[in-house]
Amino acid sequence: MRIKPVNLPIALVAFALFSFSCFCIYKTTQTNNQLINCRNHILEFKENMLHLRNKTEKNSQEMMKVWKQMKYEIMKRENKSGNLVVQKADVLNKSEAVSNTFEDFKFFFPQLRKEGRIYPNVIISKGKTGVSFALGISTVNRGNYSYLKQTLTSVVSRMTLSEEKDSVVIVSIADSNEDYLHSVVKMIKRKFKRQVRSGSLEVISVPAFLYSSMLNTKHLAEDSQKLDSWRIKQVLDFCILMLYAQPKAKYYLQLEDDIIAKQMYFTKITDFVHNMSSNDWFFIEFSMLGFIGKLFRSEDLTHFVRFFLMFYKDKPIDWLLDDIFQVKLCDTGEDFRNCLKRKKQIRIRYKPSLFQHVGIHSSLSGKKQYEKKI
Repeated sequence: MRIKPVNLPIALVAFALFSFSCFCIYKTTQTNNQLINCRNHILEFKENMLHLRNKTEKNSQEMMKVWKQMKYEIMKRENKSGNLVVQKADVLNKSEAVSNTFEDFKFFFPQLRKEGRIYPNVIISKGKTGVSFALGISTVNRGNYSYLKQTLTSVVSRMTLSEEKDSVVIVSIADSNEDYLHSVVKMIKRKFKRQVRSGSLEVISVPAFLYSSMLNTKHLAEDSQKLDSWRIKQVLDFCILMLYAQPKAKYYLQLEDDIIAKQMYFTKITDFVHNMSSNDWFFIEFSMLGFIGKLFRSEDLTHFVRFFLMFYKDKPIDWLLDDIFQVKLCDTGEDFRNCLKRKKQIRIRYKPSLFQHVGIHSSLSGKKQYEKKI
């Protein structure tokens, strides 16, 4: 894509100058003072036109510079070991593969460039990788209401031992409340000892500095700001969780902290994916509600996250799923009916839903939601 500078045609400038000159001559007498005044107007007009042209060219050059820089940064990161780089980290096992795509946050949020390394705080982990499925659950403090223990119990208890061995469940504490963080960690260590010991259950937390740097909605009204901040934060929470899970498994399943997994849900997901007649699918929906039960190929997560980060302020994350389909898979000028037909072929929906939404008290303070059949 080349952005060309906008040049004012020479003929247009000449014609404008000629017309303006004739107008001045017609309206003035032959006195020297009036002729001098006319000439000064012409010179001023010419100077303004040159200034406008120079400003236009400068703006175009700046746009081109930004576009080239963006293209260079993305290509540079994609060329580094398939978006993955092995780094040593204090909180990680030495063999832990760290996703270099976390650096993308610095591209979309320049204020983060001074923060150094961007990575979640790893609280419980055995560094499990090489499994088929990673299941991500983002959780926040809901005050006196919590569904997380109920959710985790259904998710891990309805796996067979072999399925548990071939998967990793990741709980991301996306809340800056230290008391909530400690209570979640304590509950998981007490109630899910075997899964913690085997490495099949991990706990991470989102660094507090990320929220202060990325959430900026001061220009909105108070009620609007509250809702908008909640939606923006939810997008960012999911992006962080997706990138952390990416190098661990072949597939990534997005869940939430207020659902119940149905009996044999994991067996049904595994069988459905392995028995797909075509590998040409975008993502698979094992639930129709929101972002729950969406299955992605881990290798595709980088592209999804980059799209979400580009438009995180505009829409909720489940709405952005529709938008990314339109952008990436529908051709410009294509008949919309053909696009919808292809969408049904590659956006797969499994029925009936394998997850039941049970949370009435939303993670948005004061909001209640009663959607349960998904």
